[in-house]
Amino acid sequence: MHKESLYPEAVELLQQLIAIPSFSKEEDQTAEIIAGFLQSKGVAIERKLNNVWAFNRHYNPALPTLLLNSHHDTVKPNTGYTRDPFTASVTDRKLYGLGSNDAGGCLVSLLMTFLYFYDRSDLRYNLIFAATAEEEISGKDGLEVILPELGELEAAIVGEPTLMQLAVAEKGLLVLDCVAKGHSGHAAREEGLNAIYEALPDITWFQTYRFPKVSEHLGPLKMSVTMVQAGTQHNVVPDQCQFTVDVRLTDAYSMEEVLGVIRQHVKATVTPRSMRLKPSSIPMEHPLVKAGIALGRHTYGSPTTSDQALLSIPSLKLGPGDSARSHMADEFIYLHEIEEGIGLYIDILEQVIR
Repeated sequence: MHKESLYPEAVELLQQLIAIPSFSKEEDQTAEIIAGFLQSKGVAIERKLNNVWAFNRHYNPALPTLLLNSHHDTVKPNTGYTRDPFTASVTDRKLYGLGSNDAGGCLVSLLMTFLYFYDRSDLRYNLIFAATAEEEISGKDGLEVILPELGELEAAIVGEPTLMQLAVAEKGLLVLDCVAKGHSGHAAREEGLNAIYEALPDITWFQTYRFPKVSEHLGPLKMSVTMVQAGTQHNVVPDQCQFTVDVRLTDAYSMEEVLGVIRQHVKATVTPRSMRLKPSSIPMEHPLVKAGIALGRHTYGSPTTSDQALLSIPSLKLGPGDSARSHMADEFIYLHEIEEGIGLYIDILEQVIR
């Protein structure tokens, strides 16, 4: 594919995708568009549910493999929209529309980058492009469900809006359901063991405890008690107090280490809702990072969670657009950001995979 044709085709494809609602779990039509576009370029595609992926033409199982991934699902438009969220209109070099910034611009830029290298037989890496579903809800029928189909992966670029700066670390998410136990009794008498009072020392611990190791890029680990439920009526001492804790993990600790420390320090029963959304990072000496730095990009740690959390390999979050515009009313991406995104993706890969 000729380099000069990549940008206009990327914009045209993104406009088609914006016009089709693709809320999480409802991405079948955008999956069809992506699959059809790749097939029109002579690319053999694979599909499972609403996930579409493809291998480069000269795939060699003896070579390491680099994954290029972004998602094509969107959140639902919020009530602040003044434009039709499904009309891909251009004003002042801004392309408006739901999913334009998160993460349509990244998706089409990575797709065009994949096509640029697709026919090359001189690569030191295999490439896989994957357009995946359910990222916005951390669903199990997105990237996670196709990972076994992709084979062994060496590293990944995850397309999310980062202003084309290098997000070399990303916070993970651990949601804990905690239960403090007591004994019920009549509130008018000295009866029972109040579960709320039993929970208070644990809640205070979550508020005040500081994990000693601090991530270079993400800072300290953060824990917040966000929900508390107890009691059935005013005159009954509650025998159970349930509270929820939101834990934002960093690459300084594994999820298992954090859970172990918490259980050592609190009396309540602690049950994680999921152990899937792990913190992620990529070494500063990794070729992808070094290539980006050589091209004038800076590194940072991302506070937001993406499909990086599902990958157990080094992964770099990188893409056109601005995370601050994600999920906003009248979402947009600048056209020059898409053009820059394609160019930088190609320039980074030229240094790494050739």
